[in-house]
Amino acid sequence: MQILRPALTSFVLLSAITGILYPLAVTGIGQAAFPDQVNGSLIRQSGQIKGSELIGQQFSQPRYFWGRPSATAPFAYNGLASGGSNLGPTNPALKTAVEERIKALHEADPENTAPVPVDLVTASGSGLDPHISPAAAEYQLQRVAKARGLQAKQVRQLVTQYTEAPQFGIFGEERVNVLKLNLALDSLKS
Repeated sequence: MQILRPALTSFVLLSAITGILYPLAVTGIGQAAFPDQVNGSLIRQSGQIKGSELIGQQFSQPRYFWGRPSATAPFAYNGLASGGSNLGPTNPALKTAVEERIKALHEADPENTAPVPVDLVTASGSGLDPHISPAAAEYQLQRVAKARGLQAKQVRQLVTQYTEAPQFGIFGEERVNVLKLNLALDSLKS
């Protein structure tokens, strides 16, 4: 009994601190200092949630820019199943998947003979990446402009507008958020 009482007291006290007080404090500070990020970096348009700027979405119509393929299961861009495909460069399944993705891109834009940027045919490490490279956006630009009846120059201006600089100016590379770009295209009058 001498050992049991202090052990139970410590257990209850630490459970209250780490299981209740600490999470409440962190959540409160997060809500006060970074409400957008704490709530999922959601993109709202006309009062409706369109998605998160941190998780990619499936776009397959020619009038939209397409993002990186998703490696999540059981459905694409599943935030609960974040992770890469774990397929190495010599794996036949990866080779087949890349070939199918290249074929789909060529079918959507048969006139485009430019090399396909690698980020349009391979998934990111998380399988959820919402960004593509400016080169991947440029590759799709003519298809999107033609499908929407817009001038390529107008679409290119939007791509430039939605191109984000490397994090803090030094980490990573320039990138384009596909959801933000597609929502901006939808708001244009074609």
